Amino acid sequence: MMRMVPLTLENGETVLGVEVKLPKTTLLAIMTDKGYIMCGALDVSLLNERLKDREIIAGRAVGVRTLEELMEAPLESVTTTAERLGVVVGMKGSEALRLMLFHQEV
Repeated sequence: MMRMVPLTLENGETVLGVEVKLPKTTLLAIMTDKGYIMCGALDVSLLNERLKDREIIAGRAVGVRTLEELMEAPLESVTTTAERLGVVVGMKGSEALRLMLFHQEV
């Protein structure tokens, strides 16, 4: 089963949450039009190494089970392009999303 829901950040901006229920796990992602955060299934090293030329803006949080937890969780890893934007390890997911909403091309 898949669920897509709008989520509101503290500043009133809206982002899109996607929840995909799979056998024995749930994939979680929250996106803006420029980047996204995701649960532990996201392979940040793949994005940084093999897909480097795409300059993907993304962050990963582990141990989350809901979209709300993903927004509140500290990011465990981020892409190098996200770092250039100011997204850092330890930052709350919602803070990273706010930066992604207002970023200039990097």
